Amino acid sequence: MAVPLSKTFLSINQQLHNHKVWPSERSLPVSFSGHKYQLGPTKSTEFTTRRQQQQPRNNIIPRVLSKTSESLYSIINELEKETKAKQQEEDNIAGGKEEEKEERRVAHVWREIHGQDDWVGMLDPMDPLLRSELIRYGEMAQACYDAFDFDPFSKYCGSCRFTRHQFFDSLGMANHGYHVSRYLFATSNINLPNFFKKSRWPKVWSKNANWIGYVAVSDNEMSKSLGRRDITIAWRGTVTRLEWIADLMDFLKPISSNKIPCPDSTVKVESGFLDLYTDKDETCRFCKFSAREQILTEMKRLLETYKDEEISITITGHSLGSALAILSAYDIVETGINVLKDSRAVPVSVFSFSGPRVGNVRFKERIETLGLKVLRMVNVHDIVPKSPGLFFNENVPPMLMKLAEGLPWSYSHVGVELALDHKNSPFLKQTGDLTCAHNLEAHLHLLDGYHGKGHRFVLASGRDPALVNKASDFLKDHYLVPPYWRQDENKGMVRNNDGRWMQPERPKLDDHPEDIHHHLKQLGFASEH
Repeated sequence: MAVPLSKTFLSINQQLHNHKVWPSERSLPVSFSGHKYQLGPTKSTEFTTRRQQQQPRNNIIPRVLSKTSESLYSIINELEKETKAKQQEEDNIAGGKEEEKEERRVAHVWREIHGQDDWVGMLDPMDPLLRSELIRYGEMAQACYDAFDFDPFSKYCGSCRFTRHQFFDSLGMANHGYHVSRYLFATSNINLPNFFKKSRWPKVWSKNANWIGYVAVSDNEMSKSLGRRDITIAWRGTVTRLEWIADLMDFLKPISSNKIPCPDSTVKVESGFLDLYTDKDETCRFCKFSAREQILTEMKRLLETYKDEEISITITGHSLGSALAILSAYDIVETGINVLKDSRAVPVSVFSFSGPRVGNVRFKERIETLGLKVLRMVNVHDIVPKSPGLFFNENVPPMLMKLAEGLPWSYSHVGVELALDHKNSPFLKQTGDLTCAHNLEAHLHLLDGYHGKGHRFVLASGRDPALVNKASDFLKDHYLVPPYWRQDENKGMVRNNDGRWMQPERPKLDDHPEDIHHHLKQLGFASEH
């Protein structure tokens, strides 16, 4: 902070008074311009002593008394040095406080970011740290798309292209600070054909399984930065097309009907989501355990491993993956797996992107009772969050909703909604392509520019807008970013030693941990296997 000019003048006047120096009648006042000090219109300065002022006017000779002049310039130089030193010191202190404040927020305000207070006061205006965390978890959901092999001409179609040990490194996310503890698989023998991808070749990695996500744990360095050990579950959604919405049976059924414990039989969820989460195929190596069993046993194992630390469970997903995120989070809390032996309850939160409605109003109320926190990011122009429950949902009058409560088509969103609008971004073009409004990278772009309702769209982190066109055609043409630019070189084909082009063999994917039966037994599932 600069020293006020008035204080500078007072200091100079005091010093001049101490030296008994006064300006002559012919001398001009001292003028200051920025940090350069100029005395009068010339380089010389006219000062006289009081005795000289008493002499006749015509005998006064304008001149600089060296001793006085040296004193004045010395005073000014010292003041200038002192001002700069003080400014530097204050800048250093301010910078140190800012760094300390930022570090304190990262390490100690994670519970608020995790939804302890339902994000009150953090969404409008947008809390910068919450924004960066939402983008970070969104990128972990996006990693499911980037790693998924959806090429029907690949014999590995429907699998993950990388081993779990090389997952983040292979995606250029080595600095993300997490390691993958296990992959998640689901059986494709249910009525969601547009969600599952299958190879056209007769020889494939699996006929009935699809890779649908992963569980990751923060490493020591990242845990220190976050203020806790974070266990993240990321669910894969639909790759591009939205036809999967038509696959939904749009029929609610009790969540307890698929062996998920619930004291209230009126708590219902969409049957397709429930089947995807609980079904299994015991003839398949990868999906002989249901996604539910894979999740619960892995949570049991990890919570036992890190039981002496501060822990959080964060679940994220996009599109249909968002529905699985909410369903699995509910299951974890309802079964009480997040409660440790010392009675500490590990907080569970969901960061959902462009997800559909999952259950009825009783499901919503049950989630609130259990203390599960859900923050949903939606684009107001996206049709997926409006489904299912097109006619009977949380937006209709409460009395009408009460009358429709028993109908199998009455749905309600859960948690807190953060509404984004792609028309606010100057980077995106107007298009009738519904998949653009649903695109996850577009949501992360909108998050980066969102500062609150009515605020101007300004990218906060400088996240590259070109990522939007990774798997869409949404950026304005004058940015010169080609659409659908993310592609595998030569579609994964390589030349072998004989000079022939072929699809290379991939390392075998891990299926299930060796101790899964032990944890199934602890959870009371052993009788099912």
